[in-house]
Amino acid sequence: MSLWLTVLLASAIAFALKVAGYVVPHTWLDGPRIARMTSMLPVALLAALVAVQAFTTSGGSFVLDARAGAVAVAVVALALRAPFLVVVVLAAATAAALRALGWAA
Repeated sequence: MSLWLTVLLASAIAFALKVAGYVVPHTWLDGPRIARMTSMLPVALLAALVAVQAFTTSGGSFVLDARAGAVAVAVVALALRAPFLVVVVLAAATAAALRALGWAA
């Protein structure tokens, strides 16, 4: 499958999902289980994105490098209720320090 065909197919699927959002009856979306799922969905998607970006190479294989150390420091900072800007700065400084010490993929 060519790149353009993939892009067009993904665009068509996104458009169909968008249209389906308008077609689905409102009563189907009012249930407590659906509300709970839709409130947790962005968190799950963001966590999956962070995991994929932090622990895989561009080829898809698992790797532990400076990014993993930065994520670990960010998790600790978040657990200690640090402000978001402090978390980002700590994670970036950790990744830079680990790369300077030679712990890079």
